[in-house]
Amino acid sequence: MTKVFIAGLPLQVEEAELCAVFGDFGPVKSLRIIKDRETNESKGFGFVEMVNDDEAREAIRCMNGASYYGRRITVNVADDKGPGFNGGGKGNFRNN
Repeated sequence: MTKVFIAGLPLQVEEAELCAVFGDFGPVKSLRIIKDRETNESKGFGFVEMVNDDEAREAIRCMNGASYYGRRITVNVADDKGPGFNGGGKGNFRNN
C-alpha cells in the first residue's frame, strides 16, 4: 500500500470527489482532506492511501503538477512520520 500526499487542493473540493478522482487509477483504501479544527474548512491538503503501489505511482505521475479547479496541485509519496495520517495524529502529535 502507498500513502500519497496531495497539496494545493482548492478549498471547495470534498473527500468524495477526490476519492472518485484517485479511484480512476485504482482502489482507494482511505482518503482524508485535512481540515481546520475550529472552522472545519479545508487546509488545502490531504492524504490518500491506495491499495496497489503501481496504481499509486501512476496517480502520482498523472496528477502531480496538474491543474485542478484552476490550481496546480502537488502529489507525491507521503512522509507518514508526522501527524495527520494515522488517526488524526493521536499518539504521535507533539505540543511544543
